[in-house]
Amino acid sequence: MQLRFTYIEIQDMIAAKTGKQLPMSYCDDHTIHIGYEVNVLFKTTTVGLDITVDSIEGENIYLSYGGGMGIEFMVRTALSQVKNQPGGDMIEALDGCRILVRLGKNEQLSPIFERIELKDIHFDADTVMIDFVPKAGALV
Repeated sequence: MQLRFTYIEIQDMIAAKTGKQLPMSYCDDHTIHIGYEVNVLFKTTTVGLDITVDSIEGENIYLSYGGGMGIEFMVRTALSQVKNQPGGDMIEALDGCRILVRLGKNEQLSPIFERIELKDIHFDADTVMIDFVPKAGALV
């Protein structure tokens, strides 16, 4: 089974919640590029971050990211701030430029993972695809 979301749908959801535009673009089957506008010295510039889905183990997603030393520093700083926010226990910074996302720690997602097994998250030119299968005996 598969869920599909276009980049535009995701961008619109993010903009509605945060007021921020985060343009997304395809890099390869498991990597997406996300842009973000930053004001630097009276000038607005777009910085980019490549996020790769490295692996999925149960309810855990292992990601890696890159975008240069400045971007990597900004991500590490943001991750340290997230720890103190609601849901912060879902995200853990690992060695290097890697992140562990524990989806099962989210109370809204946890019941879903009782019924399905996440298999893959991958990308094409304009879509994020989430592949999953029902667990044996579970009604989806």
